Amino acid sequence: MKKFISCFICLSILCGCASIATRELNQARTGFANDDFVAAADKYAGEKSIQDQNSLQLLMTGLAHFQAKNYKQSDDAFEEFNKRNYDTIGGSIMYETTSLLGGQMASEYKPSMMDSLFVSYYQIWDAIGENRKNDVRVIINQSYARQQDMSIAYADLVKKNSERINNEKTSELMTELQKQNSMWTAYTDIMNPALMYLSGIWFLTHGDFSDARTYLNRASGMVPENSFITADLNLVEKKSKPKNTTWVFIESGFAPTLQEKELSLPVLTGNGAIVVSIAVAEPVFWNGKTTVSNAQPLADVNAMFMTEFNQYRVNDALRSFSAASARAIAQALAYNSNSKYSGLLGLGATLFSVTTTSAEVRTWVTLPESISVLRLNTADLIDSNLSAIISSETSLPKSGNHLIYVRLTENKPVVHIFKI
Repeated sequence: MKKFISCFICLSILCGCASIATRELNQARTGFANDDFVAAADKYAGEKSIQDQNSLQLLMTGLAHFQAKNYKQSDDAFEEFNKRNYDTIGGSIMYETTSLLGGQMASEYKPSMMDSLFVSYYQIWDAIGENRKNDVRVIINQSYARQQDMSIAYADLVKKNSERINNEKTSELMTELQKQNSMWTAYTDIMNPALMYLSGIWFLTHGDFSDARTYLNRASGMVPENSFITADLNLVEKKSKPKNTTWVFIESGFAPTLQEKELSLPVLTGNGAIVVSIAVAEPVFWNGKTTVSNAQPLADVNAMFMTEFNQYRVNDALRSFSAASARAIAQALAYNSNSKYSGLLGLGATLFSVTTTSAEVRTWVTLPESISVLRLNTADLIDSNLSAIISSETSLPKSGNHLIYVRLTENKPVVHIFKI
C-alpha cells in the first residue's frame, strides 16, 4: 500500500505543479523589475549552460543579457532557442501526448508564435548593438516571412476552433470560454508592430526605400494612429533619408502572467451524469502603466498575448476536458468493480486524476506590457521630457540618426543608444 501511494506521489512531482511554476516565474520577473536581469535569469535556469536550458529559460536568458548589454550572449541564447523551435506554428505529437496523459505542466514548454516574433525583435537590437549590419537584414527578412506564415496558421486555427465550438458535448464549456475570452482585448491577427517599425526604420536610414515602404506600411496598418510612422512613410515617398533624427523605443511594465482556475462541468455517461473538473489558465495583467510625454503607443503586448492565448486556451480546455472525462469514468468503474481491490483501484484512479489535472501557466513573463515610441530631432533630445529619465545615465547624442532603446524599471532605466 505504501509503495502504491509513493508511486502516485512521485507521479505528482513529475507532472509538475502550477503553483511552483508561477512562483518561480514571479521571482524572475521581480528580479527584472529590480534591474537584476542576469542573476534573475540564471536563478530561473538553475545556472545551467545555454545548451542545457529549456526553451523558456533560453527566452529569459536571452532577454536578460540584452538588457545587460551583453549582445553576444543574448544572441547565442536566442539562436539556441531558434534551433530548437524552428517551427513554432506546428504542433508537437510528444507535446500533445504528454499534455493529454500527464496534464499541461508535464510537458516541455511549447513556445507561442508571439515568443518567436519577440526573439526576432531582440535579435535585431543585438545585431545593431554588435554592428552586424548584414545580419540585421537577414533577421528582418526571416522574421517577415515567419510572420506571414504565422498569420496564415492563425487564421486556420481560428477556423478550426469555430468549427469545434458547436460540439454538443462541449457546448457548456465553449459558452463559458467564449464569455471569458470576450472580456480581454486582442488583435485580429498575429503581429508585432514594434518589429515591423524597427525594421522599416533600419531600411529607411540606409536608403533602401522599397523595403522601408514594405515594413512601414505594415506597421502603419497595425498602428494607424501613430503619426511617427506616417512621417517616416512620407520620407519614403520622397525617397529622402532622415537627417538628425532619433527614434526612442520605450518598454514599460510586464506581460501577463497566468494563474490556474478550475471549471466544473457535467458529463453524461452510461450510468448517468458525473461532474468533471478541469483546470484552465487565466491571465493576470500588470497593474499600472508608465508613460512618457509625447511618446505614442506602438505595441500593446497585452493584446498581442491575448490574440494567441484566446485561441490556444480553447484547445487546452478541450484537451483537458476529454482527458478529465476519461479519468472520471475510470474512477467510477474502479470504485464500482467487483474486485477485492476496488477501493485501492479507485484511490489510484482518483490520485492519477488529481495529479494530472493542471493548466499551462508558463509564459515569457519578462516581456514588457507595452512599447511606445518617440521620434524627434536629435538635437532636441536634451530638452525633451525623456531627458529627465535617461540623461543622468548616459550622454545623449546631439546630431546624426540614432536608435535608443529604453526599458523602464522600478529603479534606474536601462538605456541603449545606437548610431545608425
